[in-house]
Amino acid sequence: MMVDTSNDATLLESEETCAECSKTLTSNDRVLSGGRTFCRSCYASLRAELQRAISTQSQDINYGTAAFGAILGGVVGALAWWGFTVLTHISFGLVAVAIGFLVAKGAMAFTGGKRSTGLQILSIVVSLASYVCASYLVNMTFINRSLAERGDTFRVGFPPQSLDLFFKVVTANVGLMDIAFLAIVIFEAWRIPKPFVIPREAA
Repeated sequence: MMVDTSNDATLLESEETCAECSKTLTSNDRVLSGGRTFCRSCYASLRAELQRAISTQSQDINYGTAAFGAILGGVVGALAWWGFTVLTHISFGLVAVAIGFLVAKGAMAFTGGKRSTGLQILSIVVSLASYVCASYLVNMTFINRSLAERGDTFRVGFPPQSLDLFFKVVTANVGLMDIAFLAIVIFEAWRIPKPFVIPREAA
């Protein structure tokens, strides 16, 4: 008499093991996460370890060095936009998007890759200041060129001669695209140093 072992073979093939400890899993001791399956004990241990690593990223942040890195990134971004304008005689606002990216990356680089809400706020503030200064430099270039073409001896200087002049130069010819580029700058400054968040526990 022949014994049918097909069912036994199917059961063996369908058995799952923990991706961490290789323990055979049961329906009550099985957690799927990140495309891999773990036993509940290993999953809890790995989750706790990941939580500690993420918490460490927002601790012991030197905001002095973070500010230095952010300002350095802002200066580079502002000069890149202004330099592009001087060389090409075109005010290409899309170049300004680099400001938010460089500011956030600078803040993170000078803190060893830290992430926190504080760094997000710092990056946004520095990005806004850098964008405004860059806008002044770009508009100043076009205004002075226009004055020279008209034979006017007055020149907009840097630093500006007055706060009123600074405001007028920065807001000259502001349009919807300028607002859109500024929004992207702020978004990048907020997105890049955003702390990681662990997804909710699997059922």
